[in-house]
Amino acid sequence: MNTPPSTSRRQFLRTAAFATLAATGRAAPAAANGEWIDAHVHIWTPDVQRYPLAAGFKKEEMKPASFTPEELFAQCKPEGVSRIVLIQMSFYQFDNRYLLDMLAQHRGVFSGVAIVDETKGDVRDTMKTLGAQGVHGFRIYTDKEKAESWAASDGMKKMWSYAAESGQAMCLLANPEALPAVERMCKEFPKTRVVIDHFARIGMKGTVNQGDLDNLCRLAAHENTYVKTSAFYALGEKKAPYTDLAPMIRKLRDTFGASRLMWASDCPFQVQEGHTYANSIALIRDRLDFLTSDDKQWMLRKTAEKVFFA
Repeated sequence: MNTPPSTSRRQFLRTAAFATLAATGRAAPAAANGEWIDAHVHIWTPDVQRYPLAAGFKKEEMKPASFTPEELFAQCKPEGVSRIVLIQMSFYQFDNRYLLDMLAQHRGVFSGVAIVDETKGDVRDTMKTLGAQGVHGFRIYTDKEKAESWAASDGMKKMWSYAAESGQAMCLLANPEALPAVERMCKEFPKTRVVIDHFARIGMKGTVNQGDLDNLCRLAAHENTYVKTSAFYALGEKKAPYTDLAPMIRKLRDTFGASRLMWASDCPFQVQEGHTYANSIALIRDRLDFLTSDDKQWMLRKTAEKVFFA
């Protein structure tokens, strides 16, 4: 759950050494046949000379020190995941070069979600240029105050308007308190695809607040709104097998439909502090008996395919 400089990651994750994927004692599920999509992963390189960090970041703050595509593939391929949506890391801020270079090197494997500066007058042109390079969405950090300011933001309105034309998604790392303001934007721009990351961080404090969940479910009235069921390591009880999140997932399935939900790991943070990639995908693939086979196809592949790979 990539957190911007204004929201210290120390408030969200304890610094930890990178943990290797725990052995599960089983092969990748034959039914997957390498077809699953992970809808939210961050990658970065220790080569800060070629890809310098944004102002305010230090190399020693990169935890783990490296998470390259090769390190990612070691985690995801054994679980039948062959395509991934890369989310621009806050280390690089508006410099999307590493993301773009990896999209070019692994064509068909990665789709991209970039970060742009909405205050720039050429933001529409930037979105168009990035779209031609494999960027299907744009990450926006928001809390209540920021989301409420969008009504007066010419740049944000340009982004939402152009995204409706291009089919690119507004991918929101939003706190629960921001959801009412997000809904107002969904009403103003009904054709814009909106993806809510990590359940809108509901449950980050340990319990799922019903009022927050109700606000998230209200977004289902807007047909182009989607939710990532992701970052299990950071929500609820914050420990595998993560089945305490089942009631929230069931409520979202019943409200949005599985065709508007997508699973994601939020690597590399999902594979730290004893958490594993296998346990993340297993929650949706294996452990929730209310999910039908068709639900799983949507959540593990088809929704992300529609939004980020079409």
